[in-house]
Amino acid sequence: MRPIFFTRKFFLPLLVKIFLLLVLSGTSVYAEPLRELADFAGVRDNQLVGYGLVVGLDGSGDQTMQTPFTTQSLSNMFSQLGITIPAGTNMQLRNVAGVMVTAKMPAFARPGQRMDVVVSSIGNARSLRGGTLLMTPLKGLDGRTYAVAQGNLLVGGAGAESGGSSVQINQQAGGRISGGALVEREVPVALGAGGFLDLQLREADFGTAERVVNAINREFGSAIAGAVDAGMIRLQSPEDANARVRFMARVQAIDVTPLAPPARVVINARSGAVVLNGRVTLGPAAVAHGNLSVVIDTAFGVSQPAPFGEGTTTVVPDSNITLSQQAGTLKFVQGADLLEVVDALNALGATPADLMTILEALKASGALRAELEII
Repeated sequence: MRPIFFTRKFFLPLLVKIFLLLVLSGTSVYAEPLRELADFAGVRDNQLVGYGLVVGLDGSGDQTMQTPFTTQSLSNMFSQLGITIPAGTNMQLRNVAGVMVTAKMPAFARPGQRMDVVVSSIGNARSLRGGTLLMTPLKGLDGRTYAVAQGNLLVGGAGAESGGSSVQINQQAGGRISGGALVEREVPVALGAGGFLDLQLREADFGTAERVVNAINREFGSAIAGAVDAGMIRLQSPEDANARVRFMARVQAIDVTPLAPPARVVINARSGAVVLNGRVTLGPAAVAHGNLSVVIDTAFGVSQPAPFGEGTTTVVPDSNITLSQQAGTLKFVQGADLLEVVDALNALGATPADLMTILEALKASGALRAELEII
């Protein structure tokens, strides 16, 4: 589906984070290549993680008294290099930082290929700028080493300090190394086991699964595909590896028109973002909207005793409480398509917080014909 974004003001000031997403209705859904809708089972990335040391920092590394793991790691590395550190030595290091290294190993990666890594400080290092990551094994979920990372970091942030004042732009406790990891072991991928290939839909839907099966069988002229459930299609696979690759490429290129998604309204309670898709409609409803505000203003006065009196000077608070309520009148709202829904909600003049409450009330009353999802 092709989304349309409107740049017009939506609900109040620009500071309010409310975005409107328009998605064309089901009659305007366009066909997409199957590679955009589904993936073959087993063809996936693999997460790798490792612990290492970054050296060469300009005094911005870990404070070793507060991060003993950095000193311990450095001592272990020295011992492997044949360098013995006397027991009880207090290494006051400022140019070393302990870091976690993460990477995504793509499917079919072979030994000798390179991939990017992300390096993140786990101690109290102020910046990793200018640092070099030492050789770090990257392990998978099974505990085996699949790649080794090493190289110079690229840190996007910047900062400066002088005389007790400091300024910082973006994050400096993390960085990337482009092509910084070398694959040492491949992850086996079993394709066509038992003469079948499984195609997994990215969004499970019975209607879309049926359309995918029909499109594949029509393309090949025989019933080679069958739906296992709403999220998986099973295909008969060629035995020859080369023929299997051609078969998979042909399947991925088939155009399929997915079923239109259900009407849905998504509310982000943290940022105030409201997203509606094109199938949202409003039934007839009347909404009253108003705000109640309470202002407490306290002024402090001084009570001064008479001359030569025995009283004492005291501070006397004088509080003034004002309660005001914005007039809320019933407004009629109804919309058969998304533009009408937007106009109806705009007419209420609600703030983001009030809009969320109004949408919940409209859903509870049955006037909002859409799924309401709060994230």
